Amino acid sequence: MNRIAVTGLGAISALGASLEENWQAAVAGRPGIARTRMGDGEHGPGGLELPMARVADGYQAAVDAALGRPVMAGLDPFARFILAPALEALEQSGLRGHEVLTERTAVVFGHGFGGLATLEAGYERYFGMKSPRMHPSTVPRGMMSAGVSAVAMTFEIRGPVFATSSACASSAHAIAQGASMIAMGQVDAALVGGSEAISTAGSVRAWEAIKAMSPTACRPFSADRDGMVLGEGGAVLALEAWDHAKARGATILGELVGWGMSSDAFHITQPSPEGQARAMRQAATQAKALDRDDILVSAHGTGTPLNDAAETQSLVEVFGAQARKLPVTATKSAHGHLIGGSAALQAAIGLRALAEGVAPPIQNFTARDPACDLDLVIGDARKINSRLLLQNAFAFGGLNVALMFASAKA
Repeated sequence: MNRIAVTGLGAISALGASLEENWQAAVAGRPGIARTRMGDGEHGPGGLELPMARVADGYQAAVDAALGRPVMAGLDPFARFILAPALEALEQSGLRGHEVLTERTAVVFGHGFGGLATLEAGYERYFGMKSPRMHPSTVPRGMMSAGVSAVAMTFEIRGPVFATSSACASSAHAIAQGASMIAMGQVDAALVGGSEAISTAGSVRAWEAIKAMSPTACRPFSADRDGMVLGEGGAVLALEAWDHAKARGATILGELVGWGMSSDAFHITQPSPEGQARAMRQAATQAKALDRDDILVSAHGTGTPLNDAAETQSLVEVFGAQARKLPVTATKSAHGHLIGGSAALQAAIGLRALAEGVAPPIQNFTARDPACDLDLVIGDARKINSRLLLQNAFAFGGLNVALMFASAKA
């Protein structure tokens, strides 16, 4: 089985239009979340103001300029949010233009919802404006595979290319799938990750209906946490067979050393600590890390009462008393919940944390909850000696993924 090297990282979110901007904001404790008013359109349901984390305009022109042709305007935002970090990851890895991209590279991205902006605009046109016609680009812009197709066509990648969708675990499943293909020798490299663009009027109203969103802030593991905050953006990791990366002299940023996947088979929205623990135990066992004390936990950490308590319980179930000594960060408090794109973004930030020896703080923390008695990184960023990163992703429907990365220095 081939070892899995990480040779490139890219990210875009409300924290910034590159991984470096995202990292600097996260480690400094600068939030990307702001109160936003939604749903004031002519045919909309009326205004709604909530905290959200939206990507700032301006990145599109930079991507078009780097590609040498206009591409971004023809894509739904969720596809733009994956093309931009894919370019960044390819550039850093040195794979852009490399012969391996022809047939020996895969593209696997995860998205929970796909082109919601395109679909909502089409439905507004049809149902609200009573137009008898939908826009002819509605299907190709809105389909779940629009992002992977855009990346494959832009960079002429002819290997396995497809999208995965498992709600909040989507990009984690994509990372595991790409890694599996490399491990088995099906491909030499894989662009993996995910994105989301669901801060649309209809989507926000739907999330409001299930009472999942906080009216104030995302406060993971805090005693007064009261919900998640929607975010948008995406992240891409360039994975590569270790020997292939070494042979071409690539800089290795880390290694994916374990991944675990499970289903709760329990409830459509309520989490199961037992199911989460099975995914973590699989990843830690593969990584030979069950007894390690140098793990940084990048928590799923949505800031909802049930999820954070369940994640605490599952960590203790897997790592025992040692779980309470592992530093825990939760960057959704800064960039919001990207749903399908969250795991990839958090993994990219987490890999930087391993490289720099610094864990970004959990923002908006107010008071400790006895049900979340972990070593939370709160206040300021903290120096760490961690050599492993555990990235958790737990989705509605009881779909769980745990990823274990090792530092390049491990």
